[in-house]
Amino acid sequence: MGPHPEPWPDDSRLDPQLLAAGDRRNVVDRYRYWRHEAIVEDLDQRRHPFHVAVENWEHDFNIGSVVRNANAFGARSVHIVGRRRWNRRGAMVTDRYQHVVHQPDIASLVHWAQHEDLPLVGIDNLPGARPLERCHLPERCVLLFGQEGPGLSAAAVEACASLRRISQFGSTRSINAGAASAVAMWAWVCRHVADPEDAPGD
Repeated sequence: MGPHPEPWPDDSRLDPQLLAAGDRRNVVDRYRYWRHEAIVEDLDQRRHPFHVAVENWEHDFNIGSVVRNANAFGARSVHIVGRRRWNRRGAMVTDRYQHVVHQPDIASLVHWAQHEDLPLVGIDNLPGARPLERCHLPERCVLLFGQEGPGLSAAAVEACASLRRISQFGSTRSINAGAASAVAMWAWVCRHVADPEDAPGD
């Protein structure tokens, strides 16, 4: 989007530099020319009451996609469990607008979730996991994902109040955490968001 035509709107949420130079950020039209802080403040009024957590023991490259999906579906926060460093390229700068928290281990995540009275719902195709598409997802919860290959760690499985799996019908053993997170968050939105037209992009 190029420079805004003059006269400029009288709106404190707008950034004069962006109005003058143009706004080429990856944001929906609603937030075009808005200051970064104003976007985050507005999103904070709209975020849904679910959180996302993903394990990061082996520098999983899918974490950026998980953060991007969490932003798209309005998650309250994303918790990176394990290594503090993660590959931000896949987030496409959405981590600037999404609350991202580091948890050093599963015990720390569990302690935080218990304090917030939030159950952990593990998403993995493990024995005993129930089909996501046929099961209730709590409105207030933490959707917990493992990483490519090993999936959820034993400690994470032990900490979960319930396990859900995404039904698959092909030859692959699993889908990656980025894809799984998108499916799970969409399932949450389908169940709990009464009016999708409230989304910022509409």
